[in-house]
Amino acid sequence: MPEKIEDIEIQLLLEGLYQRYHYDFRHYAQASVKRRLKQAREQMGFTSFSAMQASLLRDPGMLNSMLGYLTVQVSEMFRDPSYFQAIREKVAPHLRTYPSLKIWIAGCSGGEELYSFVILFREEGLEQRTMFYATDINQDALAKAEAGIYDLDRIQLFTENHRKSGGKSSLSDYYSAAYGKASFDKSLRKNVVFSDHSLVTDAVFAEMQLISCRNVLIYFDRPLQDRALGLFRDSLARKGFLGLGSKESLRFSNHAGAFTDFVRDEKIYQKSAV
Repeated sequence: MPEKIEDIEIQLLLEGLYQRYHYDFRHYAQASVKRRLKQAREQMGFTSFSAMQASLLRDPGMLNSMLGYLTVQVSEMFRDPSYFQAIREKVAPHLRTYPSLKIWIAGCSGGEELYSFVILFREEGLEQRTMFYATDINQDALAKAEAGIYDLDRIQLFTENHRKSGGKSSLSDYYSAAYGKASFDKSLRKNVVFSDHSLVTDAVFAEMQLISCRNVLIYFDRPLQDRALGLFRDSLARKGFLGLGSKESLRFSNHAGAFTDFVRDEKIYQKSAV
């Protein structure tokens, strides 16, 4: 019975979060949401989810803290290097045929994936013709992405990933190091638009040639996954590309028929020509 009461409290908390602030986590995978909310409850010192809900509804200052628990902000530059190698070797030749490009990094977190793409596109001679759209629902994450500053102790992993992805330069060409931090060059942001966008509630905002949304859909339930994939389908140009995470797939989606496998092992799909 206590477990069932907790589940009801969580449903009411998520409903309150949506009604009060228009952030919708009601269709996220419930086991993951419950685990994160339990962590929030313990670390924020609440005795129940109901008490946490009451405070959240009355104190807008709690919102960013709550989003920090509910959104996953774990990433690294050139994460899964073989994915970026496939983008470089298989997708980039097709993108070169376009006079201009729009690329959407959906769920950009702290910006690691965004900078990976900008650096890759610079190395492949595509940066100047490309607009990058980096979106997330977490304002703190967007601010971190826009700053482009990371702990220096993470750079060794980023550098190794970049090398394994087929990097054509040294990652050190793109950042300066001081006081234990690596600050990525502001020139990498000159063609980037950072924006708050929710895959749960917002609509298509531009026609894209490539969308990368990795390790986001695994936190959605099936109907919400279908909504997000429908957005990507509607946003992609004919024969545009969609990259998903290693544990994600179009296989059981209502939108699977709109795509074909392009690099199957790397979960890169191409929108059908029709």
